[in-house]
Parts: sequence; structure tokens; C-alpha cells
Amino acid sequence: MADIPTLEPATELAESGPTDKPRKRSRLIPIIAAVVVLVGAGAGGWLFLRHGTAKSKTGQARQVPAGPPLYVSLDPPFVTNFQPNDVARFLQLAVEVMTHDAATVDIIKANDPVIRNNLLLLFSNQKYSDLASAQGKDRLRAEALTAVRQIVAANGGDASSVDAIYFTSFVMQ
Repeated sequence: MADIPTLEPATELAESGPTDKPRKRSRLIPIIAAVVVLVGAGAGGWLFLRHGTAKSKTGQARQVPAGPPLYVSLDPPFVTNFQPNDVARFLQLAVEVMTHDAATVDIIKANDPVIRNNLLLLFSNQKYSDLASAQGKDRLRAEALTAVRQIVAANGGDASSVDAIYFTSFVMQ
């Protein structure tokens, strides 16, 4: 037969592996790029969400109250009757108003009779069955907060400066 030249595998090139390095580098570059993109997207998303939580519903940045909380006690405690069909007949509430603004404290103290009147009317329209649950008490507290904020706003104050209403005593008999 005719001599056909055959090529023998080059053992030197296969063992040294110079073709493997470019292949590893070509795989490594997209992986690094993907990691950098993911880290950047994660950091951007975190900053976006963090910035979004600092805004109120109106889109303006909410101001963090400055200074310690100031409490105004509405003394004496409120005592009111329930509606005649209820088992309990009386409701006694001790109420504290929280703010961080000294000017709001002055407005609350100056308008104490109006605040007490509006809260007394609110409390006297309650039913025992509504106030027996924690949700009912929370609803009453939210309504009392709204009532106090309206009075503060009507007298030249900032309604949002009234931070909370707390019931420090809650007795139903």
C-alpha cells in the first residue's frame, strides 16, 4: 500500500494546556460581569427602597421629631355613661397626648376645655361590645387622635405635631 502520512497527536501541546487558559478566561469574564451587574442592581434597589420608606404618602420627606417626647395629661380622667342597653354602665379613661413640639403643648393646654368636650362626646357614644376587643380600643384611640389634631389645627397649630394619644387607664363597669 501506499504510504499515507499520518499525523501523530502532539503530546507536548496537550499536556501543557496553553489552549485551556483562554477558554477559562473567556468563561470568567461574563461571570464577573454578571456578578458586578447583580451587586450594582441590588445596591441600587436597596437605596431606592430605603429612600422610598423615608417619604410620607404625599411624597415629601417625613421629618423625624426633634427632642424628647412631651406628654400632656388631660386631667381629671374622663367618666361617661354607656348607652342604657349595654351591660356596663360607665367608662372611665385617663388620657395622655404625646407630641415633640413645645408650641403644640401650649395649644393643647390653652384649648383643654374644647378638647375635653369633644373627647367626652366621642367617649359617650361608644358601646361596650365595641370596646371589649383590642381593635375597638385602638379604633377609639385613633378617633381621639383625630379629634385632638382637628382642634390643634383649628387653633393655628400643626395637626401632625400631635404624635399619639395614650389611654393610661381604661375602666368599664
